[in-house]
Amino acid sequence: MHQGNQTISEFILLGLSNQAEKQEFIFVLFLCMYLVTVVGNGLIILAIGLDSNLHTPMYFFLANLSFADITSTSTSVPKMLTNIQFKSQSISYDSCITQMYFSIVFVVLDNFLLGVMAYDRFVAICHPLSYATVMYPKLCVFFTVIPWFLSNTVALTHTLLLIQLVFCDRNTLPHFFCDLASLIKLSCSDAMINELVLFIVGISVIILPFALILFSYICIIRAVLRISSTEGKWKAFSTCGSHLTVVLLFYSTIVGVYFFPSSTHPEDTDKIGAVLFTVVTPMLNPFIYSLRNKDMKGALRKLIEKQRLFLLMP
Repeated sequence: MHQGNQTISEFILLGLSNQAEKQEFIFVLFLCMYLVTVVGNGLIILAIGLDSNLHTPMYFFLANLSFADITSTSTSVPKMLTNIQFKSQSISYDSCITQMYFSIVFVVLDNFLLGVMAYDRFVAICHPLSYATVMYPKLCVFFTVIPWFLSNTVALTHTLLLIQLVFCDRNTLPHFFCDLASLIKLSCSDAMINELVLFIVGISVIILPFALILFSYICIIRAVLRISSTEGKWKAFSTCGSHLTVVLLFYSTIVGVYFFPSSTHPEDTDKIGAVLFTVVTPMLNPFIYSLRNKDMKGALRKLIEKQRLFLLMP
């Protein structure tokens, strides 16, 4: 990894709190949240893969979102837990850059997947008769590959620009993972291009999927309002209620972290916001999709029953 002319070989992650008495509580809390995230999203992936009734575009995209949630949380939480356990705050330069790369990949990926899922619901509700024709398997794969390609392109762009920066004697990051914005602020060289690219690409990555989501739901609401029966309206809305809940949760935390000036609130608010969309949202997604979805609840119930029978077998 190219490190320019810098003199540092590692960064210091201050974490969520510098108070020793809080470290044990933070460790237990984040370990539990991480396990719930991995198990919950893992069960969703297994249920979708094993239940043929869920082999539809909507659940195909959901499985990809669940995988992205597991890997997104895994880029930051295990390292934070390791640092707390071993009472160490250091992370090597290469590991920090790698962590930053994958954290960008999965945040961007979540954005685009939520946009694709909104388009899927738009076709299903507004054009139900042609749904199978429009959302054919090859197009679904294409709609999955493109977000992966774009997210890696965005992450690679930021990474290549960042490794050109020089880090002198300052190596302390006031965060629990290697955040791109924090790393840029830490550099002792001119980072104007990095900040400009971060702003332009960041706005594009958020606005484009959000515009697709907004367009899709405007069309969905118009289509649902034309349905005469209350039962029909409720049924139509229920098919996209889980997705809309996740969208509101995800984008509200993103906006709170990156679009409100830090001078208007305590500095720890950025950390709290980052925790919300990197840890809390991925943890809540399985509950949102399973509790509000009959098919998913049925698939999970069958999966648990099969596991129970397997364990009872002699």
